[in-house]
Amino acid sequence: MTSALETYFNHTAAVVTADGRMIVRTLKRFDQAINLILDESHERVLRSQQGVEQVVLGLYTVRGDNVAVIGEIDEKTDPALDLGNTRVEPLVHLNL
Repeated sequence: MTSALETYFNHTAAVVTADGRMIVRTLKRFDQAINLILDESHERVLRSQQGVEQVVLGLYTVRGDNVAVIGEIDEKTDPALDLGNTRVEPLVHLNL
C-alpha cells in the first residue's frame, strides 16, 4: 500500500479515520505502518442540520491502525466548494 500512497505525497488528501473523522490537507510523510503526517490540516465535521465545520488542526499525525480510507482531493475544485452551506450526514464509526 505504501507505493500507492507515494502518488499522494505533497498533494492534498482526505483521510477518513475508523472513528468517522475526516482530516484534509497535504500528505507530508508516511511509514510502512501507514502512520500519516498531514501538514496545515483541518478536520471537516460533517453535520446534517448545519453546514460542514472546518476545525484547524495544523501539523497532524494519524496512526496507521486508525486509517480507514485515503483519497486525493482535487486541488482546483475543493477551494470553490461552499462547505458552510453543505449538509451531510455524519460518518458512522467503522468498527475496524
